[in-house]
Amino acid sequence: MDKIRVLIVDDQTVIREGLVAILSFYPEIEVVGQGEDGIQAVEKAKELKPDVILLDLVMPRQNGLKTIPLLLEIVPKPNILVVTSFAEDELVFPAIKAGALGYLLKDFQRDNLVQSIRDVAKGQASLAPSIALKVIQEFNNPEETSLPEDALTSRELDTLRLIARGFSNQEIANELYIQERTVAKYVSSILTKIHVENRTKAALYALREGISELEVNPK
Repeated sequence: MDKIRVLIVDDQTVIREGLVAILSFYPEIEVVGQGEDGIQAVEKAKELKPDVILLDLVMPRQNGLKTIPLLLEIVPKPNILVVTSFAEDELVFPAIKAGALGYLLKDFQRDNLVQSIRDVAKGQASLAPSIALKVIQEFNNPEETSLPEDALTSRELDTLRLIARGFSNQEIANELYIQERTVAKYVSSILTKIHVENRTKAALYALREGISELEVNPK
């Protein structure tokens, strides 16, 4: 089994060292590099091509919000997990809308961090419970425009519900008794029809529209 290659980006040395120490206990995870700001994050990501990037938001020179779009441009399928002390709306929503797959607060339990890394490495959304609640409340805003559900086929709706539950393409294929490449076609069609860029935003759309309820894929 290939290791999950992780890049840690945080301006505080003690935080980086603490994350390295925690992850060293998990043989399936390998920390391949560290950076102390957004500029170094981009440089290291280009060089190392990590599977998951643990990214702080408040950093000198270039913050995390400015860095996320740059990482999306240079790294194939960058799986970004925000790890920060800040839960303010003006940071949470822009980070998720920019393309972060996960958002974890620094008061996490060790097992929660590791599970979030595993989920994000597979392209699944991973939000701290308090952040998930904020996101649901934000997407329940009546000012948000909606796409009629009949714009999606019944199979696409089934797929979207499973995306919102954190299922991978292979798991969706197993659940719906179809081939994985068929699931990939459904996912691509869903993203196009609801005008979002990634699975995280598709999951948020499903929650906002009541297509799916907040639940997790049992491991």
